[in-house]
Amino acid sequence: MEPKITAQEIGARKTETEAKIVAITAYDFTMAKLLDEIVDILLVGDSLGMVVQGEPNTLGVTLDQIIYHCRCVSKATKHAHLVADMPFMSYQISEVEALRNAGRILSEGKAEAVKLEGGVRAAQTVERLVSTGIPVMGHVGLTPQSVHLFGGHRVQGKTDSGRESILQDAPALEDAGAYAVVLEAIPADLAKAITERLGIPTIGIGAGPHCDGQVLVSTDLLGMDDSFHPKFLKRYANLSESVQAAAAKFASKVRKGEFPTLEHSF
Repeated sequence: MEPKITAQEIGARKTETEAKIVAITAYDFTMAKLLDEIVDILLVGDSLGMVVQGEPNTLGVTLDQIIYHCRCVSKATKHAHLVADMPFMSYQISEVEALRNAGRILSEGKAEAVKLEGGVRAAQTVERLVSTGIPVMGHVGLTPQSVHLFGGHRVQGKTDSGRESILQDAPALEDAGAYAVVLEAIPADLAKAITERLGIPTIGIGAGPHCDGQVLVSTDLLGMDDSFHPKFLKRYANLSESVQAAAAKFASKVRKGEFPTLEHSF
């Protein structure tokens, strides 16, 4: 197995000299075990609110839930760099509160870095966390915890003012000490401009091909929800059909008394 990937290694990887960064979400031990040796980053995202809990957004995810899922993932993570989202209102109240909560994610959840949303407005908090020894990944553009402010999960940076705001947000995170930044749902040319401007890597989701890496939600790329098909998503499998076909075959065998047989008996 290759050595464990660190925040320092991720922070040094720009596409001019390195292969692009691969990040996928994981929320449990089994998925993490399958993905660990394939990806560079496993992200315990607050997207678990939607794909695990069935909520319409990420706002209801708690700190304890992030810690629980992160701890499960950490038990299978031997190679990938493990990052966990800081959930809604776990870092916005004060820097002291952010520091306490980020510390719990690392100490109890066994994460190796945290990710938080916001640019200029979050920069001082990022600086405080980094100065205390906690690696921070930033997140700008469409920040899902601001879904109500945005009026939904909408592409950001399409207007002149929106573009300028994101152009200020990303460098503010680098200046504050973030080692990487996620760019979500912004025009490809804007993502390209930010990627060229920053000395730290950008990781895109719905931000075009010019970022230093890409992240997707595991259940999305595996095709486990036929109802979710945003423009940025490419499915690499259709597991919803496979799972349903396997379950239907099992159900049929059980109902007919064909399973279990003596072969499967003690």
